[in-house]
Amino acid sequence: MATPRIRSAVRVADCNPTEILAGSLLNSHSSHYKQHVSRGLRKASTVSQDGNGRKKERVVILGSGWAGYGFARSLDPSKFERIMISPRSYFVFTPLLAGTAVGTLEFRAVLEPVRRLGLDRFHQGWADDIDFARKTIRVEANTSDDLASRTRLALKHQAGSDAASKKGAAFDVEYDKLVVAVGAYSQTFGIEGVREHANFLRDVGDARKIRMKVLQNFERAALPPTTDADRAKLLHFAVVGGGPTGIEYAAELHDLIRDDLRRTYPQLMRFVRVTVYDVAPKVLPMFDQKLADYAMDRFHREGIEVKTEHHLTRVRPDDACEGCFKLKVKEYGDEEVGAGIVVWSTGLMQNPLVQKLEAKTFSLPSSSDAELRLRKDAKTGGIVTDENLRVHTVPRAAATAEEEKQKAAPLPDVYGIGDCTVITGLGLPATAQVASQQAAHLAKRLNKGDVDSKPFHFRNWGTMTYLGSWTAIHQSSADELKGWMAWVLWRTAYLTRSMSVRNKITVPFYWAISWIFGRDISRF
Repeated sequence: MATPRIRSAVRVADCNPTEILAGSLLNSHSSHYKQHVSRGLRKASTVSQDGNGRKKERVVILGSGWAGYGFARSLDPSKFERIMISPRSYFVFTPLLAGTAVGTLEFRAVLEPVRRLGLDRFHQGWADDIDFARKTIRVEANTSDDLASRTRLALKHQAGSDAASKKGAAFDVEYDKLVVAVGAYSQTFGIEGVREHANFLRDVGDARKIRMKVLQNFERAALPPTTDADRAKLLHFAVVGGGPTGIEYAAELHDLIRDDLRRTYPQLMRFVRVTVYDVAPKVLPMFDQKLADYAMDRFHREGIEVKTEHHLTRVRPDDACEGCFKLKVKEYGDEEVGAGIVVWSTGLMQNPLVQKLEAKTFSLPSSSDAELRLRKDAKTGGIVTDENLRVHTVPRAAATAEEEKQKAAPLPDVYGIGDCTVITGLGLPATAQVASQQAAHLAKRLNKGDVDSKPFHFRNWGTMTYLGSWTAIHQSSADELKGWMAWVLWRTAYLTRSMSVRNKITVPFYWAISWIFGRDISRF
């Protein structure tokens, strides 16, 4: 399941506006905002009317990921004015993203355009700040397509920096109800070189970059001047992270090499290695030991190496081999491992907007406390909500977890769903399944007008992971499957979960094309 920084803050999940509140902007004495007011931006009323003249509340959705897109899709447009703010203008069906990175699927088969939802308005940009007292969101327009199509870690706006020079126009958007669904960012743990040299896999731009890099490495390795030592580096594909994303990408990459690249580059196959590194004692920790052992046995038979309890401490360019990298692993001492690409999939960190909101204090006219702050989950850093998905606040002076628990109160008209939030007392994983169920629940309750009385209940439909060679594993409370039958279930489940009829047709079409004619290995 998305992509704001201090520059705004929504990405793997999502924000965006285009109309302004001239009244709000004129209250600011900043010459920057006066310039935008003078450009003819008009005030956006927070009240619209339906066909019968009844007033509709404005619901602003921050994010176009699993939570934000799913919520906007389910919210009744006859009862609410729907406005979405996101730096990207599409939703990504992330479970099939690894397939696009190797050419099994084309990129557009996993995308859903946001504007086809028929929203009242969509603003492409990042939510940079929120004034909860005035119910106003400060938005920075996204003026670069590249910023929205691939994972970018948080960038700070510094005077004279490239980030500062590329800042988009800023404007305000008012709301009656706010749904925060900005998602999360890829976690790097502060490891040297990861930010600059690793490839993440959370958006279509990431998948495109990985796909081109893999094919480029094979072309470089095939050149006559390339030495065998450099070929071994270029064709070593390192995947860091033993969760479902890392395992599925390693499996998809193996299928690409075995089914397609082996016939094109037969002389290079002896140099090819795929290695998965993970710090945990076992990969796929969400599965029981039996299924995890089955996955490792499959990988071993296919020649994919799995290095558990290995700690990567640095990634740097290899000065002696163009396009190669050197990986420093704690367990190897001073020895460095050469690799042609590093695909990073090690968990999530909080969106910069969330971090910014949690660090600020504010006051509300309806609160007896002089200063409030958002309640923050100590483990994940996410925004804490109650079981009704209402964002919680606590007094600024609350010093202990017990005091926060006792004095927590919902923030009026503000809801949180998806990876950027934590429901108090539940401890649910940050997965697409959880986010989509939260989105559907919140939309249904708002449509019925009983959001404060009907708590959210998560129904676990199980966990699936593709292992390559038409095999997979599936685990739920009802059963466990492995092998070909689990693969059939994996494909069927994801096909039926595809959002639109268009993609329900294009996804099996591209699967069939890849099976009959092979994957496209051209670079363009």
